[in-house]
Amino acid sequence: MMDRKISFSSDYTKGAHPRILERLSETNFEQIDGYGTDEYCKSAADKIKEICECPEGDVFFLAGGTQTNQTVIDMLLKPYEGVVAAKTGHISVHEAGAIEFSGHKVLNIGNCGEEKDTLKYGDNIGKISASELDRFVAGFYDDANHEHMVFPGAVYISHPTEYGTLYTRKELSDISAVCKKYGVPLFLDGARLGYGLMSKRSDVTIRDIAELVDVFYIGGTKVGALFGEAVVFPRGTRIAHPVPVIKQHGALLAKGWILGLMFDTLFTDNLYFDISKNAIEMADLLREGLRNKGYELFIDSPTNQQFIVVTNEKLKELDKNIRYGFWEKKDEGHTVIRLATDWATKKEDIDRLMKYL
Repeated sequence: MMDRKISFSSDYTKGAHPRILERLSETNFEQIDGYGTDEYCKSAADKIKEICECPEGDVFFLAGGTQTNQTVIDMLLKPYEGVVAAKTGHISVHEAGAIEFSGHKVLNIGNCGEEKDTLKYGDNIGKISASELDRFVAGFYDDANHEHMVFPGAVYISHPTEYGTLYTRKELSDISAVCKKYGVPLFLDGARLGYGLMSKRSDVTIRDIAELVDVFYIGGTKVGALFGEAVVFPRGTRIAHPVPVIKQHGALLAKGWILGLMFDTLFTDNLYFDISKNAIEMADLLREGLRNKGYELFIDSPTNQQFIVVTNEKLKELDKNIRYGFWEKKDEGHTVIRLATDWATKKEDIDRLMKYL
């Protein structure tokens, strides 16, 4: 029997935007060349490059987020290099060692705002700072034995982070400057990019990202598409043959036109940004309701992911009616859970959730 619980467990639990389904139906019997060589992929790539103001860029459409992170990082690194990431970063924690499986080590550094071994849960949780990154890379080269160590060959960040926090434009600019100082490419995971860009507390645009990073991706899986991510190299990829690398990682879809059509639809008439804005508006409504009910916010997330502290007794009660995301144990009697809005969340969904909370 289908689970009738109301779900706020993640932002990929729904299918696709109706406009995408309509276009898929309209084109279903077309015979289209595969592996991203079709006109839909070209059209989508052109629209993305236009909105990012990077006409010389390269855009590739990959099957999913984990494959994208693994593929891009493998593209950027030499065999003896690793990727620098926050210790709470997605590739550090929630990708089952996919990066290490490809032969590259994730080089963890502390989170921005960290104090000794205790995380400071505030606006900076989940982020890295330019100063710490600089110290880390400088320290590597100052080590007389660094030829026997894993080189820091790329830097990974996500926007939003795992905790829904955001980088400011200055923070991105400072991190970018450190990466340029050491000749290390900067890679931005944008699985939830739409939700970060449309946050009312964000001063970062997609053009800023295209200017400041070497490669990033625009998430579709979590933002209106059935699946898929659009990888953008704003100044063009330096990889001689990127398609074989994508294929080796199982990220190249034979029916690649489906990805192209979905992103072409998302980047027509501002759809991607409009539906992302909906998730933020619903998250704001959710946050207000949580505060009115006296819930403790674990952090003050400005995006679509909201983290609250509940007693273990309350959690058993919520289990009967709500699907939520477990995050971590706060202490013996309390648990942190995540409630995520998405591109299709409605006000009545929030109202129903509030009745159970």
